[in-house]
Amino acid sequence: MDDKRNWITAILLSAAILLGWNFVSQKFFPTPKKPDVTTTVAGAPSATPAGTAPSGIPAAPGATAPAGQTILPVEAALASGSRVAIETPALSGSINLVGARIDDITLTKYRQTIKKNAPPVRLFAPGNTKAAYFASVGWAAQGFEAPGPNTVWTATGTRLTPTTPVVLSWANATGQSFRIEYSIDAHYLITAKQTITNAGTAPVNASSFALIDRLGKPTDPHEQTSWTNHIGPTGMVDGKSEFGVDYKNLDNGETFKYGSAGWLGFTDKYWLAAIIPAKGERVTASITAPAADKYQTLFARPYTAVAPGKQITTNSRIFAGAKEVSILSDYQDNLGIPRLSNAIDWGWFEFFEKPIFKLLDWLFNQVGNFGVAIMLLTVIIRALMFPIANRQFHSMAQMRLVQPKMKALQERYKDDKPRQQQELMKLYKDEKINPLAGCLPIVIQIPIFYALYKVLMLTIEMRHQPFALWIRDLSAPDPLHFLNLFGLLNFTPPSLLAIGPLALVLGITMFLQFRLNPQATDPVQQQVFKIMPWMFMFIMAPFAAGLLLYWITNNCLSIAQQQFMYRKFPQLRAAPTK
Repeated sequence: MDDKRNWITAILLSAAILLGWNFVSQKFFPTPKKPDVTTTVAGAPSATPAGTAPSGIPAAPGATAPAGQTILPVEAALASGSRVAIETPALSGSINLVGARIDDITLTKYRQTIKKNAPPVRLFAPGNTKAAYFASVGWAAQGFEAPGPNTVWTATGTRLTPTTPVVLSWANATGQSFRIEYSIDAHYLITAKQTITNAGTAPVNASSFALIDRLGKPTDPHEQTSWTNHIGPTGMVDGKSEFGVDYKNLDNGETFKYGSAGWLGFTDKYWLAAIIPAKGERVTASITAPAADKYQTLFARPYTAVAPGKQITTNSRIFAGAKEVSILSDYQDNLGIPRLSNAIDWGWFEFFEKPIFKLLDWLFNQVGNFGVAIMLLTVIIRALMFPIANRQFHSMAQMRLVQPKMKALQERYKDDKPRQQQELMKLYKDEKINPLAGCLPIVIQIPIFYALYKVLMLTIEMRHQPFALWIRDLSAPDPLHFLNLFGLLNFTPPSLLAIGPLALVLGITMFLQFRLNPQATDPVQQQVFKIMPWMFMFIMAPFAAGLLLYWITNNCLSIAQQQFMYRKFPQLRAAPTK
């Protein structure tokens, strides 16, 4: 009867953990349903292009496209009108001479899926498309005409490359001329040098600005904000990193205005579009939704008087690309862009996650395979933890040796639980045993596991990295599932039942590891420990394959270490259990 009760208790506890974990994992460890696909980066479909600048900040006439404009496919929109090509080793695209917008950017180093010949990731799209997403710079004017969204600029040069800048120019009828000199580096940073020249007879007041307009929210499963990763408006504003503004805040009519900005824009899981004023420059900034399903980040400089015969030049920069750790850090350290590396939402454990990433990335550069790099990282971590693991094993071995005494005490005081606990504590003290010492390595593993989870899920360097055989993306779950006969049946099992070969191997290695541990004295604990490996198999199945590979390697090293210790101290294996 007691055995049946223990089994029922163990099963109920395991079921509660397993079902509860499904909720917890979606909140704290989200995994997309189709994690190997980036369908688009530009916003979701909508009916009209992006909107205008908010009130209270100098108006941004370049932000609005004509109402009722025909919505075109991206290819058709790019084919219409005059453009200046953009070509670098990392991206390609074009500048629209109507409005001087940077509205065509594709990231040539990154593909939308792991399939062969998959198209490159598109970051920006023109304003008259269903996925409008673009950056622009311009001027707001008081009492005279400034260039607007329909202004046709004149270009000197046909290609913007790291070695060939392009100059756009336009002049009004009252003597003011405007000039934008675009230059670009070999990565993702565009510099816009804006100059207004007043050849008129009276002073004029103007304010230069930069903005990013985005139409719609991302619909890709990757691009959903979660407790562990911020997706949406972000920046370094008012002296702090901004992760508190979500699309839903803007949909509710909230506006966010700031007295200073180091940079601001929109972040996706792997991609960033940001506008950046000159270092230390005085600007005001805002994050708004000018209209339904339209989102905008903007910074503007104060209105400044331009005297006759004088000119004023300002410099803005636009980041449009992948959130590569080394590039963000380089821009931050060498160009003085404050906290740009925080565009990756490292979270509270940044101090721990970055070293894990740097070590893993270094190992990858040495061996050329991220799966092998993860296994080597596990070996290094286990080597560093070897003294602690030995302490754990010593504690477990001592527990095994005193099990007969513990069972005797439990039997003697089975009707007096408080006295039983007192006697057990006394036994631990007399035998110099710390029953919690065996938990220390597990506790230490938690931040390591979480750090590796964040690294695998957030860093572009891990995206679409293969291991071997069927594992073609270590940042995604195991693509094979027993329930659909490894893809022969055309359906995707729910995450709770998505058991694949890696999850099964994890369960087996954990079962073997638990078999080497001393048996718990409490009957309920015994049953829970019997079920736990298989429960963890279900829990871990939806996680990234790289995490499962880490855990499996760790289990195998633990088994090897325990076998070594048993061979070194054979009397422990033969210790009596009754």
